[in-house]
Amino acid sequence: MRAVIQRVSHASVTIEGQVKSSIEKGLLILLGCENADTIEDIEWLSKKICGLRIFDDENHVMNKSIIDVDGDIIVVSQFTLWASYKKGNRPSYLRAGSHEITLPLYEQFCKTLETNLGKKVGTGEFGADMKVELLNDGPVTICMDTKNKE
Repeated sequence: MRAVIQRVSHASVTIEGQVKSSIEKGLLILLGCENADTIEDIEWLSKKICGLRIFDDENHVMNKSIIDVDGDIIVVSQFTLWASYKKGNRPSYLRAGSHEITLPLYEQFCKTLETNLGKKVGTGEFGADMKVELLNDGPVTICMDTKNKE
């Protein structure tokens, strides 16, 4: 499971001209799943994201988590995080998980994140053509892969 976590001042997801989710201060997470991902990957990644101390404290030091600042989260499915670019110039997405396996993983990740965060998480729509807007705050962008936990 791969995630790109961006600290944002605001973010939104629009599908066919309709805003599906929007947040102010918080995190926009792009999530890519592969067939080998498990519930353990979901639990580790969710806990790690909720504990990330990437928000400023009163001394302007990144020392607070999303929970500490009562921020919001949007999670957007992003199969292109599994792009392989080693051969030629057209990326291959063979490692991206199949719809049948990754849709339940995405949905479970969002539910687990809601439990850990203590509130509703905004989403995109799995497999849809989405327009994602954000104002990256910092900028702060962190990439995580559950296969590289150490």
